[in-house]
Amino acid sequence: MAGIILVSAFWGVPIAISAVGGVLLMLITRCLTWQHASMALSTQVILIVAASLAMGAALLKTGGAEYLAQVFVALTAGASSAVIVSGLMLLMAIMTNIVSNNAAAVIGTPIAISIAQQLQVNPEPFVIAVLFGANMSYATPMAYKTNLLVMHAGGYKFIDFVRVGVPLTIIVWLSLSLLLPVMYSLSW
Repeated sequence: MAGIILVSAFWGVPIAISAVGGVLLMLITRCLTWQHASMALSTQVILIVAASLAMGAALLKTGGAEYLAQVFVALTAGASSAVIVSGLMLLMAIMTNIVSNNAAAVIGTPIAISIAQQLQVNPEPFVIAVLFGANMSYATPMAYKTNLLVMHAGGYKFIDFVRVGVPLTIIVWLSLSLLLPVMYSLSW
């Protein structure tokens, strides 16, 4: 572990490469067996991440992201920039609990930029809203890879995530809905 970090920190090797090197070294020295390594992989997690990233790419290629931006702008017509940013963040918070946070960010970022362009405003607060919203993955186990791992290992049920995650999502969303407009001087 220390070797992986030191190689990345002092020799500039990307952490992904040094981590793979560290795993190979652990396998060669038999600190880790192939059986233990394969048991640590979760097929469910890998499939969810791959499917959600594919959905994000499909939305971009088919023009679905642009269409969603147009629908969002039409639904929020006449609303202030602060309300639109808050609504976008809430939409991403909902989406991230259905797909993964990676997919929500991949899908939401072009939508945010398109919304800002259509409103002729700075896209930065809209992209920040997407990033915050996409990381509010508390309400379902499939929202984040770690949630899936914890659910299985801890014996949690789907409803356990909903009970704790929905109130937490609302608290974070409301807090950021007040903070972002102040930080970016958005009109109410």
